[in-house]
Amino acid sequence: MRNFLSILLVSLLLSSCATSPTGRSQLVLIPESEMDQMGRQAFTNLKEETPVNQQTTTNNYVQCVADAITRETGGSWEVVVFKDDAANAFALPGGKIGVYTGLLEVAENQHQLATVIGHEVAHVQARHANERVSQSLAVEQGLNVISAIASPQSGAGQSMMGMLGVGAQYGILMPYSRIQESEADMYGLDLMARAGFDPRESVQLWKNMARKGGDQPPEFLSTHPSHNTRINDLAARLPLTLRLMNQAQQRGRRPDCGKL
Repeated sequence: MRNFLSILLVSLLLSSCATSPTGRSQLVLIPESEMDQMGRQAFTNLKEETPVNQQTTTNNYVQCVADAITRETGGSWEVVVFKDDAANAFALPGGKIGVYTGLLEVAENQHQLATVIGHEVAHVQARHANERVSQSLAVEQGLNVISAIASPQSGAGQSMMGMLGVGAQYGILMPYSRIQESEADMYGLDLMARAGFDPRESVQLWKNMARKGGDQPPEFLSTHPSHNTRINDLAARLPLTLRLMNQAQQRGRRPDCGKL
């Protein structure tokens, strides 16, 4: 039984290995076509449930920034501004971008908005949603196998499953989520710089977020890097991204989306 499970697991991992834009190995089990379909359906549901902002100036501004970013990735992207006070945005497989109006109160200019949209698009380009689904699937199935071997009906088996559940939550899924967030920060910063936006504004954007967000949980229990970690990592990458920005602007990439 154990030999069979080991062979099955190795075969699954070998056939499902992918590489992120930063060269990190990924477990990707779901076909991209299915992820795209899930993303499109989720976006349709959200548009039905959440009010959509209809202001022309707001939509043109957000569309302008998003177009500059996605020109670097290719593909067709739908952009929607939602009426919501949350300082947030998202991108989904299937070419969908959502921006909440609350973010426009925190992102003070096109460069700061590009920081967030670049970050979210980077999640899609790096297949992070697929990776998270695949990790959850792998952990769930792994725990089911362990449960069968450990005889979960017994007190010892139930105790083991409880400990494994905590281990899976903090030892596997959450660290990967922090890695994904940091990876999206770095790749997203490269995207915005290649589009001609000023990456130096990313640092100010996250300072704005820190002021708005207030207290955070300890970083080791968070799926996001702390604001200080994020700011320091972005600042360290500025020499590279400033070169990317200068090269982009020399090629005529000079976004002029204005400011609301």
